Amino acid sequence: MPQAVRERLRAGLHVVPMPAGKVVYEAGEPISHVYFPLRGCIVSKMQVMLDGSSAEVAIVGHEGVVGVAAFMGGGASTNRAIVVNAGEALRLDARVLVSEFNRSADLQMLLLRYTQALITQLAQTTVCNRHHSVVQRLCRFLLASLDRLPSTQLRITQETIAQMLGVRREGVTEAALGLQARNVIHYRRGVIEILDRPALEKRACECYAVVAVEYERLLPEPAAARLAAARPLSSPSVLTPREWRCATA
Repeated sequence: MPQAVRERLRAGLHVVPMPAGKVVYEAGEPISHVYFPLRGCIVSKMQVMLDGSSAEVAIVGHEGVVGVAAFMGGGASTNRAIVVNAGEALRLDARVLVSEFNRSADLQMLLLRYTQALITQLAQTTVCNRHHSVVQRLCRFLLASLDRLPSTQLRITQETIAQMLGVRREGVTEAALGLQARNVIHYRRGVIEILDRPALEKRACECYAVVAVEYERLLPEPAAARLAAARPLSSPSVLTPREWRCATA
């Protein structure tokens, strides 16, 4: 984006802690601030039902922004946003971002392209939750999280994963034990370490690659490079969804 826009935004940015479990927004809550997670911080967008059940519809890490409804005109969150991996974020008054969004065509295009990528993730996650197994969905979630982490370790409980995937905890436990028995992951209380990413990719459904390819297509080179930098050469980042399905068949 233009340097002048960058400097005006920088003046209003503040680093804030994002502890695991922190609820950034509840559904229907007015958005007073937007958050740009720093590397390692992951925020989950959860759709919550009237009976209290929930399922994740998207995650946001250092590639994105939490609070897109602020500049899309809605002004209120449509779902719950909760921190699932602790870290830090840059917080900005939503009014400042909206003002710059209306003022700068370059910033507007950047944020709209990100929103389009986010919509792809929302749609693909919805399909994934309906049609794919718990193991496939767990692998998709772990891969997407790994792309947003500075290490191979994700600090999260099985209970939280179950809530995000919209399944029973027993299902997550069974899937995790199966992956651990094959030395794909190592799980200890509250921490999942990825031991074999290619094996994890092989067990994931096509949804991971569909979303990853779309993010890299829509985000400008610096942002796409930051997301891709977390992936080893075995990553499907340069493959089309069709090529991914063939490579992992």
